Amino acid sequence: MENEQIREALNAHWHASATGDVNAEHDIYADDAICYYPQSGERILGRNNLQALRSHHPGKPSGFQVKRIIGKGDLWITEYTINYQGQSAYTVSIMEFSKGKVVHETQYFADPFEAPAWRSQWVQQIT
Repeated sequence: MENEQIREALNAHWHASATGDVNAEHDIYADDAICYYPQSGERILGRNNLQALRSHHPGKPSGFQVKRIIGKGDLWITEYTINYQGQSAYTVSIMEFSKGKVVHETQYFADPFEAPAWRSQWVQQIT
């Protein structure tokens, strides 16, 4: 699969994720895909289980914004923010492709934190 085709598939995936289209969201995954959530120690085996898990989430995302997608060949990374119940999480998704489908994904979630005042002279505050 060409890089441009993978980028288009990723854009469709993240758009479907943001709009709550759980069927289109999971088109990108191979039937036997594996997804890891390292912070919780969970591994989800198979596209059907991943879709079922996300479809039954009690606190559906209320906001979703892709910051950037970078990658080449079979390895792609997406940085985005996702909002659950009024709280944002900065998220990184690392996806490995085979034959045009995601076979392995790891998602890292990080809570925002207050920037310390001592380093303000060296940084620019962003939102």
